[in-house]
Amino acid sequence: MLYDKKSLKNSICDDPEFHQKIIDALPVPIFYRDLNGIYKMCNKAHEKFTGRPKEETIGKSVFELHSKETAEIYANQDKELLQNPGEQIYENRVKNSDGTIYYTIINKAVIRDNNNKIIGIVGSINNITELKKTEKRLEKVQETMEVSSHMLHKISAGIIMVDKEFKVIDSNKSFAKLMGEEIEDLYETIPGLKSADARVLVPDTVFKMISNIMTSGENLLERDLEIQNKLLHIAVITLYKNRVVGAVIRDMSAPMLERDEIVHRAQRINKQNIETVQKIAYLLGENAAETEELLNSIIKSYKYGNNE
Repeated sequence: MLYDKKSLKNSICDDPEFHQKIIDALPVPIFYRDLNGIYKMCNKAHEKFTGRPKEETIGKSVFELHSKETAEIYANQDKELLQNPGEQIYENRVKNSDGTIYYTIINKAVIRDNNNKIIGIVGSINNITELKKTEKRLEKVQETMEVSSHMLHKISAGIIMVDKEFKVIDSNKSFAKLMGEEIEDLYETIPGLKSADARVLVPDTVFKMISNIMTSGENLLERDLEIQNKLLHIAVITLYKNRVVGAVIRDMSAPMLERDEIVHRAQRINKQNIETVQKIAYLLGENAAETEELLNSIIKSYKYGNNE
């Protein structure tokens, strides 16, 4: 034979350049420090992460390369690992040479020589900065959702929000009350009616409105409907296009109606004359029942019907 396979294998495995090529091929930042905390080896991913070429890292201690705070963390963690050999994992905040701050998870383990003697520490750095940013965004979203939910349950109008599967994301007690005793009882069992099927909670006409907005992605659809002997104004709106739809349901049959609402609705009817508007304003302070009757007559002039 022209060569000895065993000798060739040993020569490759013992070649420091070969070892360097292996760790350079890894996409994760890798480093090796000796017992004195001096960097002896790192890979290209480590150079990229730290913004520092290998030549500026090798031969220097953690205190020469990092801030005092970071260096002390590394030194203390190294000391603990050497006293309790095994695997060590911890989270750390790192400020690189260019001032960029990263959040990382450090994985370290001791490395031993052929006599099983500990000669240093090998470690990898996992950059979780984007994950941290996502966590913070989710925390803010959660906080916003909690505030919104609290506000939702304080609103007198009935409100329901559904996802694209028409499952309830949240609703308030006013909604349940407007939908009748059965739904109101269900609300007591399932707060917010969360995950309930909207199809069984609202009348078919209202569900068609919700389905229409969910499918079309339009911003708003309004109608006035008579449900359970109550005149209800239904406003269905897009919250997240084709993903989340909300419905605001107001009881227009209530004995007390705000002046602004009555005048606003009267002004929306193009064919209604000024005398009607004036009469509405006058009736506000005179007779709630007559006001309600007039309002009903105005709404009927919309020519909306349950079959439209």
